[in-house]
Order: sequence, then C-alpha cells, then structure tokens
Amino acid sequence: MKKYLVEFIGTFFLVLAIGMAVIGSGAGNLAPLAIGATLMVMVYAGGHVSGAHYNPAVTIAVWLRGRCATSDVPFYIVAQVLGSTAAAFLVLALNDHPTVVASPLNTVHALIAEFVGTFALAYVVLNVATAKGTSGNSFYGLAIGFTVMTMAFALGGISGGAFNPAVAVGITVMGLAKTANIWIYLVGNFAAAIVAALTFKFINPEDK
Repeated sequence: MKKYLVEFIGTFFLVLAIGMAVIGSGAGNLAPLAIGATLMVMVYAGGHVSGAHYNPAVTIAVWLRGRCATSDVPFYIVAQVLGSTAAAFLVLALNDHPTVVASPLNTVHALIAEFVGTFALAYVVLNVATAKGTSGNSFYGLAIGFTVMTMAFALGGISGGAFNPAVAVGITVMGLAKTANIWIYLVGNFAAAIVAALTFKFINPEDK
C-alpha cells in the first residue's frame, strides 16, 4: 500500500507542476524546467519506496525489463492516474476553472514526438535506476528529471510533451489536450515503453 501511495503522491505533484506552470503562473518557455525539476525531486523522494515511476509507460517498461512484479502493475497505474486526475482538478480549482483552449495537433507528428520522448525517458530510467552497472548511483533522479525537461523543450510544442499516459489524462481533464486526441498519447507512450524495454534487454542481455 505504501508504494502505491508514493506513486499517487509523485504523479500528483508532477501534474500539479505541469498545470500550474502552464495554466496558473504562465511560466511560458520555462515550464519544462519547472516540470523536470519537480519530477527530479519526487524521484529522489520516492525512489527508495516504489521505484518512483509516476508514469504508466515507465511501469510497463520496468515490468517488461523484469524489475516490477506483475501484481503491482495495475495498482501502480491506477495510483498514477488517480494522482494525475486529482492534481488536474486542483489546478482548475486554484485557477477558478479557467477556459482553456487545447492547441491543435498534427496526428503523425504528435505520435512521433510522444514515442521519441517517452522512449528517451523509459530508456534512461531503465539504465540509471534498474541496471546493474549503475546500481547505487546518486544521479538517477537528476538524469530522469533532465530527460523530461529536455524532451519537453524539444518536443513539447509538437505534442504537448506528455510522455506519460497519466499526464495525458491530467492535461485532458484540464483542457490542455482534446479528449479525442488522448489515444495519441496512449499509443505513442506505451509503444515507446515496449520498445525501450526490448532495446535495453538487447543491449544488456546479461543484466537479468
């Protein structure tokens, strides 16, 4: 139960940071920095308890890699989606339920952007948080947070920069993404998680 609560808390604060940076304070071009920093500190805060996935795609990648129990997968994902949804409603309440207009997406470009960004994130997580070669390192949170920040700067303008199905739910609730487009995030994110796990296992066949 404790690890599921940690997943809820971490995802909650990640989506809260996203919502407040984009809707609340109007952080503009610096929003990815705030989001990446939030993820970094929450990874350090919860990594020793749950592994600090805060992302259903990461959970799938870690599970396929063999470092997450099958019985934990659905509970992790439920906790992450609930945390994201709760944060989204709080953002809307704190900002007096503003009218938010979602930016239009080019479907193919957005799918590619979400796949690439999520692959980078899942691949980094597998290498810095689960690999034997980096076991016990102190930089895992920084690497993960900076990956999200970098991908958000690079690709956020194309897809919205979710790289996370739970975040996709949150930004949809907030109106930052259209409900009709949520499949783009789900397909792109989960496909990237699978490919990242297979890539890690191909490169590191001895790392069981």
